[in-house]
Amino acid sequence: MPALRSRYRKIWLAKNLETPSAWFFLVKSLGLTYWQKTILRSLRNAVLLYLIVVIAMFLLQRQLLYFPSHDPPKGDLKPWLAEDRLIGFCREVAEPKTIWLMMHGNAGQAADRDYVLERLADSDSLYVLEYPGYGAREGKPTKLSIDLAAAEAFRVLRAKNPSRPICVLGESLGSGPACMLTHEPSPPEKVFLAVPYDTLPNVAAKRFFFLPVRLLMLDRWNNVQALQGYEGEVEILAASEDEVIPPTHAEALARQVPHAKLIRIRGGHNDWSFDRSIQIRR
Repeated sequence: MPALRSRYRKIWLAKNLETPSAWFFLVKSLGLTYWQKTILRSLRNAVLLYLIVVIAMFLLQRQLLYFPSHDPPKGDLKPWLAEDRLIGFCREVAEPKTIWLMMHGNAGQAADRDYVLERLADSDSLYVLEYPGYGAREGKPTKLSIDLAAAEAFRVLRAKNPSRPICVLGESLGSGPACMLTHEPSPPEKVFLAVPYDTLPNVAAKRFFFLPVRLLMLDRWNNVQALQGYEGEVEILAASEDEVIPPTHAEALARQVPHAKLIRIRGGHNDWSFDRSIQIRR
């Protein structure tokens, strides 16, 4: 009977090791040395600390992904309204040759993107989507809210310009919602991606290699999957010294989209916006 009670006690302890008292009785019953007890306690504390880090990263992940600003608009772009709601900023040309819809990166706001004007032809119109929760736009940024905002903006432009070519420009994080627009009933004529990723979880998994990112991540843009079946023109710009989204991700995307054109430039993640040699054309 004592042996049976001891066996049941060990089974109970094995099922309840998360409590400090269970650890104490387990260590005592095993007859461990001082150093063995110290190692066991250290392992327990390390596991608890790791779990705290994992939970914190899960809860704070969107604060680590989205960095909106809410500064007064300045620059060469004008407010873009739809049904009296601000949905972005734009440069409108009376008779545009091409219309570009831009989805910007994860920091700043739409009004900051007037540097793109120097990359476009003077005959092109540019519309920069404002993400929910960025600038003066209400809401919270998530994959769902940004994808819906991008689809709404694209449809507004299609309805207003049924016979003109509409192309999309995705910058960094914005490459995700830009690629999603290829599934629209009347998709864009061209997709230009500046310093993009293949999938967002791939980027996060390499940066936070010590965390189970693929299990935890909520906003999972997959540009490889989104571009499958798209027959329009695709250009992908990779920066050789990009430390935010290393160029291997843009290269991986280009390999998996057979008709894509890969453009390599020198510089870091944001340097493409200052490179006058880059021309974005249809």
